Amino acid sequence: MTGFDLVLRNGTVVSGTTERTDIGCRDGKIVEIGDLARAVAREVVDCTNLHVLPGLIDPHVHLRDPGDPAVETFDAGTRGAVLGGIATVFDMPNTSESVTSTDVLNRKRAMLDGAVWCDVGLYVGATKANIPELAELEVQPNVCAIKVFAGSSTGDLLVEDDESLERLMRSGRRRVCYHSEDEYRLQARKALFHEGQPHRLHMEWRDEECAFLGTRRLMALARKTGRPAHILHTSTAEELAYLQGYRDLATVEVLVNHLTQIGPDVYDRLGGYAIMNPPIRDRRHYDAAWAAVNTGGVDCIGSDHAPHSRAAKERPWPNTAAGLTGVQTLVPIMLDHVNAGRLSLARMVELMAEGPARVYGALGKGKIAPGYDADFTLVDLQATQIIEESWIASPCGWTPFAGHRCTGWPKATIVRGALVMREDEVLGQPAGRPVGFRVA
Repeated sequence: MTGFDLVLRNGTVVSGTTERTDIGCRDGKIVEIGDLARAVAREVVDCTNLHVLPGLIDPHVHLRDPGDPAVETFDAGTRGAVLGGIATVFDMPNTSESVTSTDVLNRKRAMLDGAVWCDVGLYVGATKANIPELAELEVQPNVCAIKVFAGSSTGDLLVEDDESLERLMRSGRRRVCYHSEDEYRLQARKALFHEGQPHRLHMEWRDEECAFLGTRRLMALARKTGRPAHILHTSTAEELAYLQGYRDLATVEVLVNHLTQIGPDVYDRLGGYAIMNPPIRDRRHYDAAWAAVNTGGVDCIGSDHAPHSRAAKERPWPNTAAGLTGVQTLVPIMLDHVNAGRLSLARMVELMAEGPARVYGALGKGKIAPGYDADFTLVDLQATQIIEESWIASPCGWTPFAGHRCTGWPKATIVRGALVMREDEVLGQPAGRPVGFRVA
């Protein structure tokens, strides 16, 4: 038998089916699955009592690099990812400067070398000015998707009017990702609120209709143009029901926060550390999100990891910075949901590995099968651990899940055959690479 670089032995492998077996890897790829008890390998990982998952993907992170290194960096953000069992992340374009051109994309890609612990895909941001270039930008190497902010964002990353959105949809062919809050309703309602009001009003300002109206407008244009759409951080019962009529065109993401935290109580408990866009909503929407997860109405689960300084999070509402840390806590929180019976481990794998790889066309990712990248997340479903802020790698140093006791914990992260995290310790040197994507 030909030798392997790495063998995972005696694990319960979850990828399409669930079975106890061994996995042999060579040159960063999976090459054999089966009984490898006699195999010769440079490294053997005993996975007894562990579940072996495909390397999990967080398709929605803001690593803020280039930006403010006191808040987040490529190194720290991806260190947090692998500590949390994430093998691949897709990084958003609203950095300083925004990724809206080939030149900036090339510079950002070059920054990844020797700086990231996991593999990384890169979004390109849409602006009204770069619409003619989007068809070319979306097929550049390592681009996971075009990201459109149809609701308020930073800098010039805002495309809010129907004429511009239609032009955008006619420029290119790959699936476009949308932040779908309606900008006109946001601005019209802004005058109803003032500084110093309770944080719980965040979900009233950016209300259900704000999100639902944005999604209705986008899907009408998607149907008109035939352009596939991915609705990010879908947060309302209305959207989740409505999008079922567009499943030929639309894929759907929900966030771990909308599956875990419930307003208005979360605002009273966490204040500014509960502020994100779209907002955490009440139990009706929480229940609808879980129903969609378990009936096939959702394709991906992400974190929308978006760090800010403590000072920015503690400003009076509505001037509180919107965005929460999450890449490091995504897997533990979702494993805790599995333990609570809210979804199966197989469904979690569909939503956090197979789904993101399918929606974005990530090459070699999302499955445990020969020829795929040797990416694995090893988890102990019985381990119990409390999320503590001292564990968080991001320089901002906080998490909205501090104190949450999780049953189920990532025990190792393997990226292209290299063990990069084991037992809460990061190993080796950062050797993550840009992800390739199917563009045809």
